[in-house]
Amino acid sequence: MNESLTEMEFADPAARAAHAALQDPVASDALASDRMILNMGPSHPATHGVLRLVLELDGEVVHKAEPDVGFLHRGDEKIAENMHYNQFVPYTDRLDYLAPLANNVAYACAVEKLMGWTLPPRGQALRVLCCELARISSHFLGVGVCAMDVGAMTVFLYTMTEREKVHNLCEQITGARFTTSYTRVGGQLRDLPPGCDVQVRQFLNECLVTLAEISTLLDKNKIFIDRMAGVGVISRESAIAWGLTGPNLRASGVARDLRKDRPYLGYDNYQFDIPVTDEGDCYARYQIRMEEIRQSVRLCHQVLDTLPGGPVNMAECKSMLPHKERVMMSMEELIQHFIVATQGIDAPSGEVYFAAENPKGELGFYIHSKGGGVPYRLKIRSPSFCNLSIVSRLLPGHMVSDIPAILGSLDFVMGECDR
Repeated sequence: MNESLTEMEFADPAARAAHAALQDPVASDALASDRMILNMGPSHPATHGVLRLVLELDGEVVHKAEPDVGFLHRGDEKIAENMHYNQFVPYTDRLDYLAPLANNVAYACAVEKLMGWTLPPRGQALRVLCCELARISSHFLGVGVCAMDVGAMTVFLYTMTEREKVHNLCEQITGARFTTSYTRVGGQLRDLPPGCDVQVRQFLNECLVTLAEISTLLDKNKIFIDRMAGVGVISRESAIAWGLTGPNLRASGVARDLRKDRPYLGYDNYQFDIPVTDEGDCYARYQIRMEEIRQSVRLCHQVLDTLPGGPVNMAECKSMLPHKERVMMSMEELIQHFIVATQGIDAPSGEVYFAAENPKGELGFYIHSKGGGVPYRLKIRSPSFCNLSIVSRLLPGHMVSDIPAILGSLDFVMGECDR
């Protein structure tokens, strides 16, 4: 899409004619009295959470759209500045609450960058496994909800079934199904339980079967294609200019993925592809997420095939809580436990920024430390907030009926948007 919308970008003749009229100042003034202001949301199924869209309509054509966020604001960044680093981990679960494991990992990696820590190989591999399972779960839900928005209810039932399987695995690994708080600064809370790797492989194999079934239902479905193809086109230039990341950016022809461009947690040791397409429409964004699920399955198999031995965290570090049995048997460990629990991690002074490739895009944490166990400043770069900003540029010229398809294809979550 060029910076100025053109008539050729609208497939519907009525939409093209209306948009052409709106570009004429005289015609625009004449039509102004016929426009209607419509509030869509903040409580509306198609807005995917508490998003309010203020729409200016000319009949069924959107002339102007302003997203109004903040209905879910919880002040997470300020909360982080008033608690120890590890105490903030449960709050990261509530950012992109569709991929809490990935949020935990991104935040922990940011603090570990501040500390100058490098995790043991097994701890890094477990984090990769958690992040890719979170990506599979998030993309399944994103595809299912988007399909349901345009009328494909059956697909949503398929994807929710697979997502429940991921939650079952999360329960085994972390002890919780949804808001897991599994990651700690310095490693993982615990190792994989016995036999979990077998069940993960079983899910991965079943997942590909379901993925093929979804492709059969949607890829050549005329109704689905008519609702998605050629709708909500984002050009490469616009995607970059508006700061899009993740699948939304890659669907517009930009092959940027932090797992490849700035490898972390040993991602450079695994073989996987970054799907990219140039169409930039809703259908392209759907295709990108489907292929990313396949690549995440591929990654999970590699992690399990090469899973190293050893510890899953930096248990011997003085800034980590010692094992419980040692606390009960040794005065030195008891003192260490008391200091870490009451004062937190003794972080050095400095500023760091770390970004991870989350399912929604680039999730970044900026930390400004003045020493001690509490950050002086913490800021979150949430991908949903940046991806959602293009709505005001993207919706004008489309029909009202196109809005659910466009919002569903952007796959944002308001938990991290409002923070």
